[in-house]
Amino acid sequence: MTTKRDSPFAGLQQLRDQLPPGAQASSTPAPSAPKGPARAVVRLEKKHRRGKEVTVVDKLELAPAALEQWCRELKQAMGCGGSVEDGAIVLQGDLRKRLPAVLTAKGVGKVTVSG
Repeated sequence: MTTKRDSPFAGLQQLRDQLPPGAQASSTPAPSAPKGPARAVVRLEKKHRRGKEVTVVDKLELAPAALEQWCRELKQAMGCGGSVEDGAIVLQGDLRKRLPAVLTAKGVGKVTVSG
């Protein structure tokens, strides 16, 4: 059995006293979940698309630049193609089951799935 003096870590306690003081923890709270739009409507469309299904994310009420950014991030998260059309995000395929969880994680207050 080793004694406290024989321990290879015994000298570390003396070195700890020589270290400069570290940064103090700030009293500001950690940032919470990202703040996103208040609501989003997710629906499936087939009309005027040659029989192809697309998922439309509407009612986000974001600026055009922010809408493009959200479209890019949603396409990456869903692994699909898509675009912004008439103030709505259009994603290829039927994503109505997977998309609400991603939108909620991005900070959308209420996600309504229709159709």
